[in-house]
Amino acid sequence: MRIAVAMSGGVDSSCAALLLREQGHDVVGITAKLLLCADMDGVEPRDDVCCSPESIADARGVARRYGFPHVVADVEDDFSREVIDPFCREYVRGRTPSPCITCNARIKFPRLLAIARELGCAALATGHYARIGEESGRYYVSRGVDPDKDQSYFLFDLSQEVLAQVRFPLGGYRKEEIRALARGYGLSVADKPESQEICFVLDNDYPRYIERRTGTIPPPGDIVDRAGSVLGRHRGVHRYTIGQRRGLGIAHPTPLYVIEIDASRNVIVVGGRDELARRGLVATGINRMKAVTLGGCDAFVKTRSTQPPVRARLEDAAGGVSAVFAEPQAGISPGQAAVFYDEQGDVLGGGWIERAL
Repeated sequence: MRIAVAMSGGVDSSCAALLLREQGHDVVGITAKLLLCADMDGVEPRDDVCCSPESIADARGVARRYGFPHVVADVEDDFSREVIDPFCREYVRGRTPSPCITCNARIKFPRLLAIARELGCAALATGHYARIGEESGRYYVSRGVDPDKDQSYFLFDLSQEVLAQVRFPLGGYRKEEIRALARGYGLSVADKPESQEICFVLDNDYPRYIERRTGTIPPPGDIVDRAGSVLGRHRGVHRYTIGQRRGLGIAHPTPLYVIEIDASRNVIVVGGRDELARRGLVATGINRMKAVTLGGCDAFVKTRSTQPPVRARLEDAAGGVSAVFAEPQAGISPGQAAVFYDEQGDVLGGGWIERAL
């Protein structure tokens, strides 16, 4: 089978390509060019992000060494419109976005699949640590076998059309096994460090990036407690996230955390750690994978990629789904993803957190 492999220049996607070649597939490498040069003005370039010039060169070098074609897909304009602009808007609205999930659903998978088909490929493979399942004609993502690297959370919003045409060769491996394979292959990227930050915010200064990108500086406002008493001043809602403790600039006898961001009133609400606990959430923009219906379902929910799944009861809600946790949970942030799993680790579906309960 002729299979396109989305190659970021890292160890995972490089090994995915070579594993498929060993299985007898005809491999074509595709690297997405995402970053607009204008967005890098005044910022030191980094070579540890998936779409840097160095990473593109690394991907091209792997393909050249092993004798398979490699192409670069310029998706800068789409990435700017579909990922970066919504990212900035969400922060200004007092929400915390997940641009990697948006990129997967709107750019990487659909755009690279379209290019793969133009190249005569029957499928697109990536280096994600996840697996694909199929039941009763529905495709779904399952957790990878490596609990420390599982990336199923970031793939919840993929469509059925996309899932039918993707492959995850690394889903059955642990990271240390892939590193060992890479060394066995003699790959120069075998010990390349992983990027943990958002690729387009090169200096990890989100507020500065948003101000520069939008040309506006959100105004300062009050920091209040639940009773409405003013405790201090904030420097713009885009600088704060739920659960944040540092940088509040408030002298208080006990630690304070951001427990709510009310952009409509330009107010940051703070409280003690116990006030972060929420009994559930409402998610909208639901994408169903293994489950056709989610209401009335007992599931395991993740609201952050690194969070252990927690038990919850799902019910239909206006415009989406509510999840009531078996035990209260902290850090429920509007704009983040809520992903619902069954006991086998299969993704039933997921959505975007609209509000906490």
